[in-house]
Amino acid sequence: MATRGQDRIEAYFAACGSGDAERVAAHFSDDAVIYDTNHSPVRGAATIGAFWASVGARWGGASWHVDRYLGAGDEAAIEWTMVASTPRHFVVRGSEWYRFDEEGRITEIRQYWTFDRDRLDTGLVGFPYER
Repeated sequence: MATRGQDRIEAYFAACGSGDAERVAAHFSDDAVIYDTNHSPVRGAATIGAFWASVGARWGGASWHVDRYLGAGDEAAIEWTMVASTPRHFVVRGSEWYRFDEEGRITEIRQYWTFDRDRLDTGLVGFPYER
């Protein structure tokens, strides 16, 4: 059974794949922030929306999928998979920690993953992923 947090994250991931900045921004509080292991923090719902629109344009048709979800109260942790086909087919995997406000909007994401331009397919070494 999906929870409010899980539903929010699934809808946010679908919005990321749409390339629509406003659709992405709608999932965030105005003062939201995304922390990431690969770039500086992205702050504010509108800025986050624009950021994801540019990511979508760069990876042409990429899609994000929640593989595992664990949530309690106003926090959640997930493992995810991104599948893209530009510049070639590749799969990236990572993990994130979320916080939500009283309305269920995302206020914070801490993203843990590795981006390597020379080896786009990344994830846990030796783990038997299903996809």
